[in-house]
Amino acid sequence: MQSLSDDVVEMKRIYDSASEGDVAPEDRACRIGMDYNSTNECTLEFIAPKDMTPPILIHYELDNFHQNHRSYSRNRDDFQLTGIERDDVFSDECKPLLKLGDIDLNPCGLIANTFFHDIFELEPGVSANGEPLVMKEEGIAWQSDIKHRFDFALGFKMEECPQDDCNEGASSTCCQDLDFSCDKPLISPKDGKCYAFHYPDEDTTQYLYETYPEKISPLEHVTNEHFIVWMRVATLPNFRKLYGYIQEPIAAGTVLRFNVKTRYVVESFDGYKALVISTNNIFGGQNEYLGTSFYGVGVFCLAMGLLFGLKHWLRPRKLANKKYLRYKEH
Repeated sequence: MQSLSDDVVEMKRIYDSASEGDVAPEDRACRIGMDYNSTNECTLEFIAPKDMTPPILIHYELDNFHQNHRSYSRNRDDFQLTGIERDDVFSDECKPLLKLGDIDLNPCGLIANTFFHDIFELEPGVSANGEPLVMKEEGIAWQSDIKHRFDFALGFKMEECPQDDCNEGASSTCCQDLDFSCDKPLISPKDGKCYAFHYPDEDTTQYLYETYPEKISPLEHVTNEHFIVWMRVATLPNFRKLYGYIQEPIAAGTVLRFNVKTRYVVESFDGYKALVISTNNIFGGQNEYLGTSFYGVGVFCLAMGLLFGLKHWLRPRKLANKKYLRYKEH
C-alpha cells in the first residue's frame, strides 16, 4: 500500500496566499491581495518528475475555507437551482445574498456567490505517445448532480441559429425576435453549435452568467460543471476540487504550462490557493498516512497476539467443571 502511494506522481504550486512567503518568487505575479476587482494573468510551470499514466488529474486547492460551516452549507435554494418555481421564492434560505439592491440573484446564496472563478488553460504540448496534450473539463461533476440537481431557470429557452451567425463580426437577426433576450447568438461550449437564448425577467434578475461572465456561458447557467463541482461542499477547511483531466500519458521531463487568470481573493479568509497535478491509484491520490496507519494497526495486533499468547502459556486458564456450579436454593 505504501508503494502504491509512492508511485503516485503529485505536483503542487501555491500561486496566491495571505502570506507572500508561501508563494514562490516566480509565481508572485499571480497574487491579487484584497483587490476583488483585479484580474491577474500569469503562467504556472510544472516539470514531470517521472512518467505519468492517465488519467492525470488537475485540481485546485483552497486552504482555511470552511465550506462545511452550517450557515454556509445551508445557504442555498435547491429548488431554484433545479429551475422549480415556488411561492416562497424569497425565503430566508439565501439571506444575506438573496438580492443585490433591488435585483434578485439567480442562483442566490453564499455558496453560489462565492464560486471559485479562477481560470486555468493548458498550453499546447505533446504527450508521450505523440498525441496533443488536452485538458478536458467535461465529466468532472457527478452525473446524478448533472441530471437531477441543476437546471436552467424556469422560462429559459434556446434555439439553434445558422452557424455563420456566430462568426466574429457577423450580422445576425436571431436575437431580434421578441421571444429572445440575447443581444447576439453564442456558441455552446457543450456541442459547439450556435444558439439564440432567452432568460425571463432579465431587468430584475442577475443570472449566474452575469455574475461570472468570463467563467459561465449564458448557454450553461448552473449546468456548468465547474459550478456543480463547487456546489458540492467540502468537509474539511483544506480541500481540493477537480478542475479537469488529461487522458494522455506524460513522459518524465515534460514541461506543463498553465496560463492562469486569477480573480479569487483568498487573503480575506487567511488562506491560500494552489494548482495540483497528480496521478492516482485504487486508493485515490497520494496519501503517506494510509500505509503508515496500516503498518501501525498491524504491529499493534501482532503485539497483542503475542501478549495474550504469552499469558496463556505462562498461566493457562483451567477448564470449566460443572460440579462447581451452584444454583440459588429457594
